Amino acid sequence: MNIIQERRSIRKYRSAPISQNDINFVLEAARLAPSWDNQQCCKFIVVTDESLKRIIGAVCNLNWLAQAPAIIVCCADPSKSGVKGDQEYYMLDAGISMEHLILAATALGLGTCWVGVFKEKLLKRALSVPRNIRVVALTPLGYPDEKPGPTVRKSLDEISCKNRYIQKDSEVSSYLRYKVIKILSFIRSLL
Repeated sequence: MNIIQERRSIRKYRSAPISQNDINFVLEAARLAPSWDNQQCCKFIVVTDESLKRIIGAVCNLNWLAQAPAIIVCCADPSKSGVKGDQEYYMLDAGISMEHLILAATALGLGTCWVGVFKEKLLKRALSVPRNIRVVALTPLGYPDEKPGPTVRKSLDEISCKNRYIQKDSEVSSYLRYKVIKILSFIRSLL
């Protein structure tokens, strides 16, 4: 539980290099993650090239990413994961792998910051990712140059119910706000 409690999103990194053993350790943690039917749809790109790191920072609109000695990009092959109804499970498989990687990095004293918003087509082009493969997430990897404090977390009562789902008034208003934002985004995309 200590590693989970210690994990923070790090946005400032020292320039100290990461050993290949440490990179292999976090990749091994990701490799051991469970996946749909054990299909193991994920592949990770370890980016250490300075110019590629700057491109990734620009594509993500997060220039600070290039400070880290490495950026690990999580890709997934949707054809090597399951589909149930309209839910594609490669995203879940990749999420579990990334969380394993991030917690392993924390155990080594390395910092990470989950990044899931980027221009996928540009990122795929920069990293030579094939068309049938999806870029799901990425994280910088390096020694932290900051020590953020703990974040406020919801209580167990707010995130759990017993035997059936109980919806509170605040959840209803959050859902309505979410739907309004989705509709406004759609309208903006039409303009």
